[in-house]
Amino acid sequence: MTPMTHDGRQLGGVDMALIVLFLLGIYLNITIQLGHGIPFPDAPVALIAMAMLWRQRGHITQAHLGGLTVVFLVYFASMFFAPKAMEFFGKRFTGLVQLIYSMILAYALFLTMTQGNRRQLAKVFLGFCLVLVVGCLLETYGGLRPLSDKFRLFFFKGYIYAADLRDLELYGRVRPKFFTSEPSYVTFAYTIFLFAWFMFSEWRWKFWAYLGLVAVGQFATPGPTLLLSLALVVPYELLLGGRSNTTGLNYQRVLKVGVLGLFLLVLFVTVGLTFYAARLQLVNSGRDASFFFRETGPALLARYVAIHYPIAGAGLTSEIVISNQMLSVYETSPAFYGAWQIPNPGEMMTNYFWSHWIYLGVIFGVATAGALTFWMRTLKVPSPMFSWAIWAIMGQSLGAYVAPRSWFVLFVAAAAAVLHQRVRYAVANAPGPFGATLQGSHAQRRPLWRALPG
Repeated sequence: MTPMTHDGRQLGGVDMALIVLFLLGIYLNITIQLGHGIPFPDAPVALIAMAMLWRQRGHITQAHLGGLTVVFLVYFASMFFAPKAMEFFGKRFTGLVQLIYSMILAYALFLTMTQGNRRQLAKVFLGFCLVLVVGCLLETYGGLRPLSDKFRLFFFKGYIYAADLRDLELYGRVRPKFFTSEPSYVTFAYTIFLFAWFMFSEWRWKFWAYLGLVAVGQFATPGPTLLLSLALVVPYELLLGGRSNTTGLNYQRVLKVGVLGLFLLVLFVTVGLTFYAARLQLVNSGRDASFFFRETGPALLARYVAIHYPIAGAGLTSEIVISNQMLSVYETSPAFYGAWQIPNPGEMMTNYFWSHWIYLGVIFGVATAGALTFWMRTLKVPSPMFSWAIWAIMGQSLGAYVAPRSWFVLFVAAAAAVLHQRVRYAVANAPGPFGATLQGSHAQRRPLWRALPG
């Protein structure tokens, strides 16, 4: 039996309950509209985050607040270099307020999670994954759909998913929404919650269990976002699971990670060709509007912005400034299908990774990423690159750059990095034989085919 590898920290019942409620709020994504059409995203989560900050107030340092201030100032400065700076100052400042609000929510979760241990958090995320699987199966086969639809009709009046016929064509059934606004949000939540379990779990067989749960997800709530689960494993193994106590990246693992990446690539292609053959046919024929507006279009627009607005892009939440250029870029693309109905500019940017570069350009895109990395350093995050890698991968499944979900991804990965480093430090400095034994044989030299370390 593997000895305990966490450092003995333990979250109490209140903090664990707050984490559960926070994750539930992130999943449901209930937004309240304030006056003049200003959205108040994830309003219930804000109340929970306030309670978290109050309980963790003793761990909020001047360095933390200084890092957040740097982030704010760099984003604020970008507004004065963006096109039509004064004309759209109010809109951009509103976007900046929403962005900082979302980051503070994620920071509150980060502070709370890093006061606990990996085993506690792994149980929470695994519990959410199992609830999502059971709930989706009940909605599809157990008669839960009418109740789920009533909930969605009440809380998401402004947006009701209307692509059930498309789902029937592509997936052979209506995909479950399970009390949220659309199926893609279910698959997004399942993917990031499952990967969070993988990051926090200390179980030696977790890799194979992870693959099994990915397969279960493909059956319960199918969607191409689940394929990202396979891509997320590589940066974990390269940048987090393979870090040593003294030298950072363990270069002896690079070859093993390469073999793992090849295995996951083959699995990725196999699953894609097996479960999403109809979807791939649409993509290859240039008829998949969802793929174009989520992947191809935003990437093309980011390239256009990098050439024509390299300093500060279109400006934060100001896609309307370049709406004509956006339409031109999209409509002249060989991948664009002329019969598609063009949505409004905001709905054409459903990829928060590319939105970063569209909103901020090359110069301030790099500067804001640097400011956020500096903030993570003040939070003692040992591998900001890992957090950014996870953020970029998950960005291929979600838009809403200034919304809490986008920054939830970054800070959950950051919390995992902190707890991994803390475990290594505790093991390396443990009295008695466990320190040397775990550090030398269990934590770093476990064969890849038996279990992935972490």
